[in-house]
Amino acid sequence: MMNLTARQREILDFITDYITRHGLAPSVTEIKDRFQLGSLGTVHKHLKALESRGCIRRSKGCARAIEVIRLPSSRICEVPMLGLIAAGSPIEALEIPDSLSIPEDMLGRGQTYSLQVNGDSMIEDGIHDEDFIIVESRSEARNGEIVVAVVDESEATVKRWYREGDRVRLQPSNATMQPIVVSAASVKIRGVVIGLIRKYR
Repeated sequence: MMNLTARQREILDFITDYITRHGLAPSVTEIKDRFQLGSLGTVHKHLKALESRGCIRRSKGCARAIEVIRLPSSRICEVPMLGLIAAGSPIEALEIPDSLSIPEDMLGRGQTYSLQVNGDSMIEDGIHDEDFIIVESRSEARNGEIVVAVVDESEATVKRWYREGDRVRLQPSNATMQPIVVSAASVKIRGVVIGLIRKYR
């Protein structure tokens, strides 16, 4: 069994999805910018960890020479699947208690649950309509993290979180859409997105 940290799993998922969509691996700088890491050295540290666990192979001297070898095996766990979440304009979250099977190393540090995405406002972060997001239950987030937020105690959405004084900007990852800007008092964080599962048909 190969245990990955949540960030290593996120980086591996990003590399895999990037190669699928573009036919080549992301650059180290693109990985740094995607996860807002402090330095290129931090990226290399994560890549070295993934390489040592047999998840990727790198070729020295090439900017995009990252090959995904295999995903780490892990025990399968069940997490609550609470229904739909909007990736567009906020909609009321539809809670239909169910469960979703995920690898153990995708679990968050605390309570973990899943939601199915409805909409395409987060497509530039690789989150597509009908994907299942894995959420670590939290009431706080760092600026730039992807969160599940509830506006006015009823409307739930998934967006990037930015606290700006007494206002909050819920930023979509879709250049065609505008951010949602609301009073900080009217929005609550229900969790931070830490993973993704996609079904291919």
